[in-house]
This record gives sequence, structure tokens and C-alpha cells, in this order.
Amino acid sequence: MAFSDHLLDVGTNLWDAQKRHPFVTELAAGTLDEAAFRTWLEQDYRYLLDYARTFAVLGTKARDEATMAHCFAVANAVVAEEMDLHRSFAADYGLTGADLASVGKTPTCEAYTNYLLRTARERPLSVGVAAVYPCGQGYLDVAEHMANLADEDHRYTPFVEKYTSDPFRESVATMRTLVDRQATAHPSLHDEMEAAFLRCSELEHAFWEMAYTEESWPHESDAGPTA
Repeated sequence: MAFSDHLLDVGTNLWDAQKRHPFVTELAAGTLDEAAFRTWLEQDYRYLLDYARTFAVLGTKARDEATMAHCFAVANAVVAEEMDLHRSFAADYGLTGADLASVGKTPTCEAYTNYLLRTARERPLSVGVAAVYPCGQGYLDVAEHMANLADEDHRYTPFVEKYTSDPFRESVATMRTLVDRQATAHPSLHDEMEAAFLRCSELEHAFWEMAYTEESWPHESDAGPTA
């Protein structure tokens, strides 16, 4: 069994939890509350900036040209293409790119991006690759699940189409190959790769919950004592 498939096997419960999450099922049905999607949009925009930085760091650790090229290409594609999609979505909600850039991270987004960047900087390339794998593979699998659930087109259909598109599928396939190549080259790191994969799978699930509940920092939601 390919190591990328092994990771999906050990993460089955977390994958299933994502697919059952109300953010996912309601988005598929087109009934997701606009405020929840707006929270996802704002926070994912902030997440993607650090996701791109993570791949850039991983690229500096690569020792072969193909891996370097892939990591830097992903970083560039996120900034040049995927974030444009978010800005397009934002325009539908009366938000500008400057509005997205000015939003602060929620606790969950902060925890996730900090973990990714710390792993990329401090751990071997193999572990960093395993850490980013749940995002790519997760969005493809969840979006395919949404497509199967959807009965008709609705305002969230472009989200599903983006993350089930051929270019996105090709990107995830390349990521799987990278995970498997790193696992083959560094068998002593399998346990650490698995731990990083599972932690980021947990954070992916938490990200849906963060958006659905419109998470904020306690001091932001605390109205303070009343007179």
C-alpha cells in the first residue's frame, strides 16, 4: 500500500467527520448560512497566505529539482490563482481584497497556520509534506462528497467546481506522489509523518467548525458588564 493511502486509512474517522460536518452538508445543499461562508472565506484567505509560505519553505529544503519546482509552483499558484477565487467570492459579499487582508485570524486559523509553518521550518521535508497533505487531499475528497450530495446548482456551486476541477485533481495527485516518494526515501520518519498528517486532519475538521460557529477570540465576543 502506498504511504499516502496508509495515511488516509489511519485518518478515516477524521475524513468521515469532515464529510458529516454541517458546514459541508449545508454548503452542498446550498443552505449554508451566508455568515458562516463569509467566515470561512475570510479565514481561508488568511490561511492560504501561510499555506503558500509553507510550500516556499519546503521548497528550500528540497534536494532535487523536481521537488523544488513543485513546492515553489504550489506556492505561486496559491498566491496567483486560488486567492483570486477568494477575492471573486468576496466581491459577492461586498468585500474587497483589502478587507480580506485586514481580517485577524481566529484561534483555530492561528493554531493551524502556526503548526504548518513551525513544522515546515523545524522538521524534515518529509514531515512537512505529510502536514500539508490533508489540506489538498481533504478539499478534493470533501468537495467530491459535496458534489455527490448536491441536487442542483446554487450560489456555492463554484466552490465545489473549483475543488473538483482537473487542475486541482492534478495538483493533489502530484502531492500524493511527493508524499509517497518522501516516505520511501525516509522510512524512519513514517511515525512522525503520520502524526503530522493526523494533527493537520484534526485541524482541517476544526476549520469547518470554526467557520460554522463563526469563531472569535473570547475578548471579541465578550460584551463586558452591563450597567
